[in-house]
Amino acid sequence: MSSDLKVGLLWREEWDNPDPSGRLTETCKLRDVFAAFADLGVNAQPVVYSDSAVETVREQLLGLDGVLVWVNPIQNGLDRSRLDPLLREVADEGVFVSAHPDVVLRMGTKEVLIETASLSWGSDTRVYRSAAEFRDRLPRRLREVETPLVLKQHRGMGGTGVWKVTMAGPDSVIVQHASGGATPERESVDEFLRRCDPYFTGAGLMVEQPYQERLPEGMIRAYLTHDRVVGFAHQYPRGLMPPGQDDRPTSKNFEPPSAPAYESLRARLETEWVPAMQATLGLDTEVLPVIWDADFLYGPQDDAGADTFVLCEINVSSTFAFPEFAIRNVAHATVERMKTKARTRPPRASMAAG
Repeated sequence: MSSDLKVGLLWREEWDNPDPSGRLTETCKLRDVFAAFADLGVNAQPVVYSDSAVETVREQLLGLDGVLVWVNPIQNGLDRSRLDPLLREVADEGVFVSAHPDVVLRMGTKEVLIETASLSWGSDTRVYRSAAEFRDRLPRRLREVETPLVLKQHRGMGGTGVWKVTMAGPDSVIVQHASGGATPERESVDEFLRRCDPYFTGAGLMVEQPYQERLPEGMIRAYLTHDRVVGFAHQYPRGLMPPGQDDRPTSKNFEPPSAPAYESLRARLETEWVPAMQATLGLDTEVLPVIWDADFLYGPQDDAGADTFVLCEINVSSTFAFPEFAIRNVAHATVERMKTKARTRPPRASMAAG
């Protein structure tokens, strides 16, 4: 296949520093993705983003047919407040963007756990939309339930802003942060509530889910291109493991979508959960990201002894690493979306003249 299409692979410069030798497409984290596009005859270009280079990046993106984005929502004190408007702007000019910022907000934040809680991947999920509501309702919830609760901020990564909380006395809790291998600690309810105040800044919120006692058995990550599963990984998240059970393997082993161990999960995703999520969120298949993943924890076994699965989160902003054998699917899906966009996009010359 040969093509005049041009695609950009965009990441923040702090995520993968430019190679001073100039061989960036061969040495960066996404080198296999560059190679997959080269095999298809598609010109793939690095787009190294920083908040100080918005105008330069805009000019580069408007010269492309599409861009795939790997930028975390919050990392090292940086956010996407300048990047997302830029991506919306170039998408409006006819550039295919995956994942589009509006799609990220629909399916890639913890709010998706609330929106889709009625699906059979859901659990007893609740939301706190203000610090005042959190202060009023959470202490009562902690006294009502007999098992730990997990609280998650609206947007984050690496377990930041995710807490396991258990009532420990009339006015105290045992809390464990999911980030950085934190261990449980005891503090007053008021202290914990104050600690969570920053999560409600702006459009912030917190989502509550019941703690899944089978966490030591690991988490299953399903990778998808649009609405089709392209791989799996079974892994053991370090955050929130019970004391004495944090010695699980840290490696991530990718398995194909046909892996027998995940046959049931794949079927549920492709025939039930993803279509239901799309209907709930109002997302057509074509706007789903070319690579995204959904994390599942093991729920209680059903009456027949079969596993159930609970959605933990959906990752859309920066899905990496993902299975090498899925890269060709990602490249093919991107090419198809760019072709569709190209049929309706104004000529680049006229856009530049405008």
